[in-house]
Amino acid sequence: MFVTLDHCVIHVSDWETAKSFYVEVIGAEAIPRGKGYAFRFGAQQLNCHGPSQIGHPVAKTPVMPGNSDVCFRWPGPIAEAEAHLEKHGIDVELGPVEREGAGGSGQSVYFRDPDGSLMEFISYDD
Repeated sequence: MFVTLDHCVIHVSDWETAKSFYVEVIGAEAIPRGKGYAFRFGAQQLNCHGPSQIGHPVAKTPVMPGNSDVCFRWPGPIAEAEAHLEKHGIDVELGPVEREGAGGSGQSVYFRDPDGSLMEFISYDD
């Protein structure tokens, strides 16, 4: 028996800013939830703590802005990921650098979401 990742949780401070970022930059589908959104990527999802949605009573300490670190698999060479980020006005903080991920050794670039959480694109195509 094995399990797969279903979802993890991030914090957003503004629902519409987050929706623009996660849909346009990351490529998610925005799923309306309460007064905000979850962001779906195929079979995985980012649930959100944020304005009016904190995750009580289960979350003892809600996820805070800038507190997450999430890596997404980029479906092509890492240079294309860099160009995509530049097109959207997103600064690359580090990279490309070699990193180990679920697919083995790859090339990664690091950047931030609007709340300051660390985001990573990793490519296994280089």
